[in-house]
Amino acid sequence: MKDTECVRFLQWALPQLNLRWAGFRKVRKQACKRIQRRLVELGLSDIDAYQSYLNTHPEEWTILDHYCRITISRFYRDKQIFQHLHQELLPQLIQLAQERGDTELVCWSAGCASGEEAYTLSIIWYLAKLSQISHLSLRIIATDANAYLLERARTGYYQWGSLTEIPSDWLAQAFTKSDKFYCIRPEFREAIEFKQQDIRTTMPSESFHLILCRNLVLTYFDADLQQKVLSRIVKRLVPGGVFVVGSHEALPSNFRQMQAVQLGVYRKEG
Repeated sequence: MKDTECVRFLQWALPQLNLRWAGFRKVRKQACKRIQRRLVELGLSDIDAYQSYLNTHPEEWTILDHYCRITISRFYRDKQIFQHLHQELLPQLIQLAQERGDTELVCWSAGCASGEEAYTLSIIWYLAKLSQISHLSLRIIATDANAYLLERARTGYYQWGSLTEIPSDWLAQAFTKSDKFYCIRPEFREAIEFKQQDIRTTMPSESFHLILCRNLVLTYFDADLQQKVLSRIVKRLVPGGVFVVGSHEALPSNFRQMQAVQLGVYRKEG
């Protein structure tokens, strides 16, 4: 299948899944490879045949939707965000939780993929000794729609390519080396609960001090779906809570339920 053929197909199919082509343009090859494998599985000759197949087999749209979930995840991805979390946002949220009389800091990693983001947050918390400073416990709920990625997250084994951006001293303290894999130490797992949830339809019921939803809703979902999901997300934040998006993302200009703190960081007004 030629790239031009896959582009044409995605531009036709994505809007029907409430997804936006602009988000897929640079990362389309991952989706195209999966679709090509699906053509072989179904014994279809080309992408036009697959388009016809979708028109006559509505259940196939669920499978295509699964193939269009892009997974790019690394520890400490967008280091400026994690530095800001470490130095400013987490101390601010600790103060907020203490003022509210909370006993734990509750965080949500939405679209957590293989768990790198959630584990990075746990590493920051424990290596910066924030629990000792605050006397709060940390609780992280990490969700993703992909059961395979969640199973990888639970095992906590990663290849070097996922760890290239993490500070070297953190790497030595948080991981053990086994053959070609790095395994997250047990103490950094304890605060994290992994759940299979599709953010478009299901969210955790808890209230959160911090929600990270990076390179998902604002990159891949169309405008209408973004508004619906964001409206539900903001209800999960406590007043004064923080919402973090990707470094190249921003809330829609007409979404005014959170105020910008800095690039990629928003706060729900109390």
